[in-house]
Amino acid sequence: MADGGEQEELLSPSPVSPAKRLCSWPSPQAHHPRGSPGAAGGGAGGVGSSCLVLGARPHLQPESLLDCAAKTVAEKWAYERVEERFERIPEPVQRRIVYWSFPRNEREICMYSSFQYRGGPGASAAGGAGLPFRRGIRLLDSGSVENVLQVGFHLSGTVTELATASEPAVTYKVAISFDRCKITSVTCGCGNKDIFYCAHVVALSLYRIRKPDQVKLRLPISETLFQMNRDQLQKFIQYLITAHHTEVLPTAQKLADEILSSNSEINQVNGAPDPTAGASIDDENCWHLDEEQVKEQVKLFLSQGGYCGSGKQLSSMFAKVREMLRMRDSNGARMLTLITEQFMADPRLTLWRQQGTNMTDKCRQLWDELGALWVCIILNPHCKLEEKSCWLQQLQKWSDLDVCPLEDGNYGHELPNITNALPQNAIHSPELLQRGTTTITNLEGWVGHPLDPIGCLFLTLTEACRLTKEFGALLPSDMNESRPPVYQHVPMAAGSPNSSESYLSLALEVALMGLGQQRVMPEGLYAQDKVCRNEEQLLSQLQELQLDDELVQTLQKQCILLLEGGPFSGLGEVIHRESVPMHTFAKYLFSALLPHDPDLSYKLALRAMRLPVLENSASAGDTAHPHHTVSVVPSRYPRWFTLGHLESQQCELASTMLTAAKGDTLRLRTILEAIQKHIHSSSLIFKLAQDAFKIATPTDSSTDSTLLNVALELGLQVMRMTLSTLNWRRREMVRWLVTCATEVGVRALVSILQSWYTLFTPTEATSIVAATAVSHTTILRLSLDYPQREELASCARTLALQCAMKDPQSCALSALTLCEKDHIAFEAAYQIAIDAAAGGMTHSQLFTIARYMELRGYPLRAFKLASLAMSHLNLAYNQDTHPAINDVLWACALSHSLGKNELAALIPLVVKSVHCATVLSDILRRCTVTAPGLAGIPGRRSSGKLMSTDKAPLRQLLDATINAYINTTHSRLTHISPRHYGEFIEFLSKARETFLLPQDGHLQFAQFIDNLKQIYKGKKKLMLLVRERFG
Repeated sequence: MADGGEQEELLSPSPVSPAKRLCSWPSPQAHHPRGSPGAAGGGAGGVGSSCLVLGARPHLQPESLLDCAAKTVAEKWAYERVEERFERIPEPVQRRIVYWSFPRNEREICMYSSFQYRGGPGASAAGGAGLPFRRGIRLLDSGSVENVLQVGFHLSGTVTELATASEPAVTYKVAISFDRCKITSVTCGCGNKDIFYCAHVVALSLYRIRKPDQVKLRLPISETLFQMNRDQLQKFIQYLITAHHTEVLPTAQKLADEILSSNSEINQVNGAPDPTAGASIDDENCWHLDEEQVKEQVKLFLSQGGYCGSGKQLSSMFAKVREMLRMRDSNGARMLTLITEQFMADPRLTLWRQQGTNMTDKCRQLWDELGALWVCIILNPHCKLEEKSCWLQQLQKWSDLDVCPLEDGNYGHELPNITNALPQNAIHSPELLQRGTTTITNLEGWVGHPLDPIGCLFLTLTEACRLTKEFGALLPSDMNESRPPVYQHVPMAAGSPNSSESYLSLALEVALMGLGQQRVMPEGLYAQDKVCRNEEQLLSQLQELQLDDELVQTLQKQCILLLEGGPFSGLGEVIHRESVPMHTFAKYLFSALLPHDPDLSYKLALRAMRLPVLENSASAGDTAHPHHTVSVVPSRYPRWFTLGHLESQQCELASTMLTAAKGDTLRLRTILEAIQKHIHSSSLIFKLAQDAFKIATPTDSSTDSTLLNVALELGLQVMRMTLSTLNWRRREMVRWLVTCATEVGVRALVSILQSWYTLFTPTEATSIVAATAVSHTTILRLSLDYPQREELASCARTLALQCAMKDPQSCALSALTLCEKDHIAFEAAYQIAIDAAAGGMTHSQLFTIARYMELRGYPLRAFKLASLAMSHLNLAYNQDTHPAINDVLWACALSHSLGKNELAALIPLVVKSVHCATVLSDILRRCTVTAPGLAGIPGRRSSGKLMSTDKAPLRQLLDATINAYINTTHSRLTHISPRHYGEFIEFLSKARETFLLPQDGHLQFAQFIDNLKQIYKGKKKLMLLVRERFG
């Protein structure tokens, strides 16, 4: 194979490269039957010249026998073998072999010029535009490829990068060597340092594939030289040296000296190297792969820890290996060997081993990928035995190294042996079936195993059945679309045990066996996550299979075997408590089987609804966070890190069944029972209820009552599960249930109103459930007649009174509102509020109810409740912004409007509860502005006279206000700072207004100021301000 340096071959007498095969020349009579040198090329083209137009043929014209033979020989045989086999090779035959030796499929060029040869569904156009293959296409389309010349098995040309705003145009020389339809070496003047080919190599290669008739073709240079006589050879050499004398003159002189020396090494070899003559028989025939760049890039990615971009790059390299294996390219194993060597040389392996620490999860994931790829290589049916032997020796060599990490050890090695776990006749014993548990399970799961045996075997079998579309040119759609693979049935070899089956049905059978295996949940987050990821990956590959009659029969047969498979099946009647659930697998089986065998699909899905790790340890009440329950159960695996994901998959399976069973009452009832028995998360049951409600009430068709009733049943279960536990979605759940019950009908609403105590808290029942049930919107939605409205209202009133009795603090007001239209019920609700006022009700709750009573036209009842609220209140001297101040002012205004007697009854309560001077002075001012008794209570008359502050009841309020100002003043002066002096002076000004209300108020205020000056004479600046303002 070439070393990529053809352009430098004249600079130094380097050893002969494998690609520069030694070409000897016999006598002209023996070897050159083509006649005179001039007869070879003819015309102005010179010796051996031609254009590839010889290979062109009219459209739809069959290929000539020469082309058919030349294509096969060019792909299978090294050119040296052709020369050895045939003494005389006509020149047209040589030309056609050389012509057909260049690669013909653009997909192979694309594979070696980018990590991904097509973007996935989510790949952006901008992201793919930078791939070398796309750039090469743009260079080709823009006419940047010029001076293309093919000399034997060597292609050369120039590629020009067009000028940009910041960069001038640059022309690069590109050289490509090829053999047997594979590129064996590349050289580009751009100095590309990457694993894959640069855009310039891509452009030149595509030019040769797409425009072969525009490429000048010459036979290998040794053939041309052989046709020259001595004078022509001397002229050729001298012209060549003259054209490149500064570069090649020292090399030319050294070679001349060696040739003239009879004992030199160069004269001991027959013939001379020719870089254009193709590969020798012993050369390995493989595509050019820069091994050093592979090593360097893997080493770089590993040094970055395999995170973020580096992890994606390594995953892309693994994907490239898979792509090579799919195309049966020997470089797949070669590239994987290089990657493995760098993985084994990772210095972190030694560090982890010395420290006794575990490998990081990200690194373990990469090692798992590596192992799975080696499994694919070893299982490759197209691999020769000697190749497998070499690989196994290499794998054993790596495995013997101390730093080689072990496979994931988180499998059940401590469990009892599966064959000895129970007596042979105990597998189907009635006692065991009654308990519903077993200690039998497989020690090591096939799905989630570090080497992914099921996935590798499935891919190996399906690859044998995969249809590949062979064509030379890649279309834009091939680059942008991710098309699913297409498979065909390939029968197994005759004489094999399963000769009646195809590889495709066998692949399906293998996948179903692996996914349906009962296996214990491994330890650790990474191992558990890997089980889920491998399962989902395998199922996604199964979904790509188009199920025909043969595959459906295989599916049915395997499902029946899984149901009857005993303890070794995850869908058997008896499973271990720690078994990996089958929900995701069963969802696939259900959807695949439903059109063909509904009974089997439902039976299988219902069996898979189990989650034994919760069912054997679930406690009563809500288990929305079931991992807390599991953690207290004695178990070899105390923590299921992926339990939340597993429960969501269980919910998805149930939702799929509910959707499919729409309209089938019997099946819906069975599914409902399974949900109520096996799902323990209130949040997930609520999600199922919402899904069922959506499906049952489509916007474009009629409502499905059967599924709607299932949604209501699930909602009721959620209410019961979350009644005594905290759930941040509880209010949303309650509102949804009322909506669902409304959709079902009036009987459902009556039912939840009558059984509210098992479903709702008193607050929820009154404020949400009952209020919504009797709302005008509900009446219109259900088109209720008068008896139905009365029935609902009666139920709501009964509920309101029951709730008020149970929780008067939260429900008294709601009860009064709901009972407004029924006098007896209203009086009962009011009495409940009065009775509860002396107990635990706060002043805020009582004031709210009092305001409601006034609004409804019961001022005396409002006054009574306000008085009770005042007895629960305590306002300190400095609480002048307390939220209850507005309630106090409202209560005083209410009592003042009712009359002097009510005001006299309230003022002692105010004096006792309120110690804030500003609030008291505000009350005093309001009471002196208007005459009392203006509310117009029947049977009472207002005197129309303003009340005096010198007489009761305002005198008591005035004295309390003055005392409050005095006490507040002393309190503020204790810790006053100079920045608050101005504010304090304003406070004294307000106090003076209150002091001046009685006749002797000015004397009392003056005495108060004098006392302040005497007591606080040390605060000279403050007292100076006091004198300036108040004298």
